[in-house]
Amino acid sequence: MVATAMATLEWPSPFPSSHLNSTHKSEIGLSMTANSPITVKQKPKLETTNNNSCSHKSEVDILYKQRRLKKELGILTSLERTRDIALETDIYGHLLEVCTAMKAITEGKQVHTHILKSGLEQNQYVVTKLIVLYSVCLNIEDAKLVFDRIYKRNVILWTAMIRGYARNGLFDEALRFFYKMQETGIQPDNFVYPLALKACGGLSDLDKGKKIHYQIVRNGLESDVFVGAALVDMYVKCGRIENARQVFDKMINRDVVSWNAMITGYAQNGYSNEALKLFHQMLESVVKPNSATMVSVLPAYADLGDLQEGVWIHDYIIKNQFESDISVRNSLIAMYAKCGNIGIARMLFDKMSKRDVVSWNAMIAAYAQNGHDKETFALFGRMLLSGVKPNSVTMVSILPVCARSADLLKGKEIHNYIIKYAFESNILVRNALIDMYAKCRCIQVARQLFNRMPKKDTVSWNAMISGYVFAGHGSEALELFSQMQLENVKPNEVTMLCVLPAFADNTDPDQKKWIHEFITRSGLESNLSAATALVSMYAKCGKVEAAKNVFEKMSNKDVLAWNAMITGYAQNAYVHEALRLFYQMQLEGVIPNSSTIVSVLSVCTNLAALRQGKCIHTYIIRSSVELDVSVHNALVTMYSKCGSLKTARRLFDEISEKDVVSWNAMIAGYGMHGHGKDALVLFSQMQQVGLKPDYVTFIEVLSACSHAGLVNEGWQYFDIMSRDYSITPRMEHYACMVDLLGRAGLLYEAYDFIKTMPIEPEANVWGALLGACRKFHNIKLGKCVSERLLELEPQNVGHYVLLSNIYAATGRWDDVTKVRKLQKDRGLKKSPGYSWIEIKNRVHAFVMRDRSHPETDKIYARLKSLAEQMKVAGYVPDTNFVLHDVEEEVKEDLLFSHSEKLAIAFGLINTKPGTPLWITKNLRVCGDCHTASKLISKIEGREIIVRDANRFHHFKDGLCSCGDYW
Repeated sequence: MVATAMATLEWPSPFPSSHLNSTHKSEIGLSMTANSPITVKQKPKLETTNNNSCSHKSEVDILYKQRRLKKELGILTSLERTRDIALETDIYGHLLEVCTAMKAITEGKQVHTHILKSGLEQNQYVVTKLIVLYSVCLNIEDAKLVFDRIYKRNVILWTAMIRGYARNGLFDEALRFFYKMQETGIQPDNFVYPLALKACGGLSDLDKGKKIHYQIVRNGLESDVFVGAALVDMYVKCGRIENARQVFDKMINRDVVSWNAMITGYAQNGYSNEALKLFHQMLESVVKPNSATMVSVLPAYADLGDLQEGVWIHDYIIKNQFESDISVRNSLIAMYAKCGNIGIARMLFDKMSKRDVVSWNAMIAAYAQNGHDKETFALFGRMLLSGVKPNSVTMVSILPVCARSADLLKGKEIHNYIIKYAFESNILVRNALIDMYAKCRCIQVARQLFNRMPKKDTVSWNAMISGYVFAGHGSEALELFSQMQLENVKPNEVTMLCVLPAFADNTDPDQKKWIHEFITRSGLESNLSAATALVSMYAKCGKVEAAKNVFEKMSNKDVLAWNAMITGYAQNAYVHEALRLFYQMQLEGVIPNSSTIVSVLSVCTNLAALRQGKCIHTYIIRSSVELDVSVHNALVTMYSKCGSLKTARRLFDEISEKDVVSWNAMIAGYGMHGHGKDALVLFSQMQQVGLKPDYVTFIEVLSACSHAGLVNEGWQYFDIMSRDYSITPRMEHYACMVDLLGRAGLLYEAYDFIKTMPIEPEANVWGALLGACRKFHNIKLGKCVSERLLELEPQNVGHYVLLSNIYAATGRWDDVTKVRKLQKDRGLKKSPGYSWIEIKNRVHAFVMRDRSHPETDKIYARLKSLAEQMKVAGYVPDTNFVLHDVEEEVKEDLLFSHSEKLAIAFGLINTKPGTPLWITKNLRVCGDCHTASKLISKIEGREIIVRDANRFHHFKDGLCSCGDYW
């Protein structure tokens, strides 16, 4: 009982009042008669009219207690000089209660010292008060010492000690004392059982909780209102909502605590509708809700995200005068944030006259959860300036923002706060730190934090596995997943979602089969999220049929499941299936979201299907799809990669808040079309607006320099990447530089550049140089480079083809035969080159010497006519691009049956004169086709746009946009 409260202490005094004179009695604040209970003097009442007055009253209370305590302790000090005066136990009890209420441990220890001098260390009443003081002040060790020194212990002492352990989260110790008490012959009562049940709930120990429940029933205490509420709470904490409800329904007398416990149970376990239903039943009962009820039920309203319902409960709170309660106000902030109304949440926050750490946390979490990163950091700064000390919940709210924005600098600052405030040992904080460092690509730091954790939960393992997958370290993720099971940590649904992408990257089919069986055994196959992850896994590793089988077995597919299958089709070039599924999902009433649109647009991009892309664009405009920046970026990419660069630039300019991906997409577009200088101008504008480029930006900038032959500029940007932006060059950057030098004919400079690389060059770097050797017929260097490539990737058929082409171009047919035999002996087959053109919403594809098309005769007749006109214009077939040892006449025929020429001829036949032709080729266009396309564009008066594996070629009036630099 707190000393400043208006209460009567019913403990009988063991000492006569004559042992304390009236002056001392009045000064300490007690009035008593010889045989009456001791009554604490009452303070003057403070009138309460509004929130501000409540705040002022609270401040006055604190000042009053501080001054009162100081005065009363001063009297104790003066009494210490009078050895023969023994104070009454009630006075010690009163002083200890004040110290407990104020958490004044230093002053409490002074009282403890005086008690020892007074010889009252065995008084059960005084000792109980001491145990409560030390427990509340988080000094449980001293509480235990006090308890151990008393010889005769009653149930009240045991209760105080068990409560102390439970209060300090030491639930194992609380239960140990609970059982030890019974061993001494003292039976638990209706005050002890709730504490034991709280410990079981804290440990999620259902087995112990059930045993204690059985003991309660046997002792006839199940109908006790306190015990019943504690049973409900225990079952809720152990995740057994049905058991909790059974206990609740059996309770004859339910108090507000019982209702609150059951409502909280439903709300915390995702049964929001049941929580609200029970709340409305409570409103119809005789038990009136209190502020704690509001705190219990508001998360259910928040979970539903229904703003109208949220406004209704807010109105109820105002009418019943609960809004002044700080916990209710905090819960209202959280509710409005989850309902998407940050404005009202902030208004409530700003109107609070007094804010505690929970208030700040609620508003910080509101901003963080709704993607308002800048506001999150700004409010955290204000919190520090306000003098409110952040807690572990603050850190757990703000670290994901650093992770989401990959802001390592901010993340390190928050880590410093965590160390300063000693939160690093908190498992939730440590898990959030691991996730933050992993998302910021500091995977080694994340692993160090993980390794140093004395105790890891499932979330810890999930965070580290997810970090490895995010960083592209699939093998480490799988190794950690195996270690997790060896340490008997049971994977959950989230674990599966984290680890499945790593299995997708793994080439072992047995591993994929094993994880699928593991998910099935775990009962997770029916889980929508796990099944969706399986679809993604199979699709990513090319098992489209397996992905389709899992997808078709899913009963209630949400938009994420459809997205996974559409993306899977797109990744594996199942273009028509992806588009068909996009339309099918709409027929089944599933509304596409921004991710769906991005996936479908990527299909159009890969196919260079401009008309289909335009149809998707029209759908976006007409539908209610949220036009977030990812959709804008996908549209820019689609139009630029489908050859419509002007439209891409117009859409880019329309983006109000461009992110780094927006700029990268447009820079890449200019680079692919050979507009290197325009790409560099755009990069300069990106710097001027203050947006920091990332590693992808520099890949696109260097690629643009490569396609445009800007060697000096390429060197310049390669240098500033690390010098000005602290971006360590990756393999892709080195490959771009080798490609830049190689295209410019600087083959040996490129070779020297590779030899000075600080990291071991991979196949893409050597491949860029081998391509340059092919272009400039450098057999000696080409052979050297190909040997390195075949060591790195002996199963990559492209390397054999490129080396064979180098030999063929110089007439070394014996070497061609040797390379092709080696390729055949290793069971490698070259992917055929093919070109396609979209006419009247249909895609027509052609391969070399293709005669399968219904209009084959017309196509070859048109080609023959074109050949005659081209020869008149001075065309000489470049038979170096025929990779077979045959007669020259045969070589010429082979050249004219190349897939892109067939596609061009088909386009000329089936479109009106003057209409531009859009051709896409899966391989790099050959030199002869490049020359032929220039001539055909002049002869036919057409613009011919060809997108090959590397870039765009715009042929018009006998010229190409690449300036013959390709």
